[in-house]
Amino acid sequence: MKARGTGIALGLYPTGIPYGGDFSQAIVKVKHDGSVNLLVGSVDIGQGAKTVLAQMVAEELEIDLDLVSVLNEDTETSPMCVGAFASRITYCDGLAVLQAAREAKAILLEVAAEILGAPPGELEAGQGRIFVSRQPERSVPIAEVAFKATYQFNRIIAGRGHYMRPKVSLDPETGAIDPFATLAWGASLAEVEVDTETGEVAVLRLVCAYDVGRAINPLLVEGQIQGGTAMALGSALMEQFQPCYPSLDRQPETLGDYVIPTAVDVPEIRTRIVECPSTNGPFGAKGFGEMTANPPAPAIVSAVHDAVGVWIDELPLTPEKILRALDQKSAPADQPAKRVVP
Repeated sequence: MKARGTGIALGLYPTGIPYGGDFSQAIVKVKHDGSVNLLVGSVDIGQGAKTVLAQMVAEELEIDLDLVSVLNEDTETSPMCVGAFASRITYCDGLAVLQAAREAKAILLEVAAEILGAPPGELEAGQGRIFVSRQPERSVPIAEVAFKATYQFNRIIAGRGHYMRPKVSLDPETGAIDPFATLAWGASLAEVEVDTETGEVAVLRLVCAYDVGRAINPLLVEGQIQGGTAMALGSALMEQFQPCYPSLDRQPETLGDYVIPTAVDVPEIRTRIVECPSTNGPFGAKGFGEMTANPPAPAIVSAVHDAVGVWIDELPLTPEKILRALDQKSAPADQPAKRVVP
């Protein structure tokens, strides 16, 4: 017999190292042709950091994204970054990048003020140009400003940025503390079908919603949610390093022996992006990458309970564990379960 069930799980995740202390640095350099180099020490490990950080520079300088190149290939010459972990790059590096871009922009406005004959405070940038706020017809292309800065005014247009949340400490009298830079929230709903004869679990659908603060790049956010959900599916149903624990028999010895989901195994995934801007994140963004792998697995566990009435408190949800739990559930209180499952 096959039984269907629905389960839900909620989660939250902090950005960066709790209590502060981790830092990111950035340099934004506008070259003589108006193109921009962004130098950062963070590594893009598939989350799209290079794209998102470049978008922030382009937004702040009011230039096309195609003009921004991200350089992070050499730790010898790149600014320092603590690392790509703790869902911190968009938030921490983003704040450093914005600071660097704003400093570079201020230099651009100073040079443009010389060209346009107006105070820097009366100038704005938009659509690749710098113009006088009250007389927008008086304008100059940013590329021309950069060219004249190099060859006429002897200026280097380079901005520096550094972000490190100050370390926080416990109030000895009240016990109050503010450990997190910001918190992201998420929820997953799972629909499953359980075969009570074989113990197999088929995940039919997963609906995953996450508060990302501000989706700098919605397509990358959706990809992050789908990728994290696929990883969670593996931890929920397949990945088992010691299948006969405490015995080490049948332990996987190669990546070919360690089972993870393939495209064939991934069910329908519906993503929902919720934007509740962070009060201090870059453009309101929060870090949420790692969290996407957290709620789906407990949601699947909850759905299995809804389907067949047993709780499994150890991942993965193997058929053996489910059959053993079903036998224990149906056995009389004064008799052990008859079925023996190794």
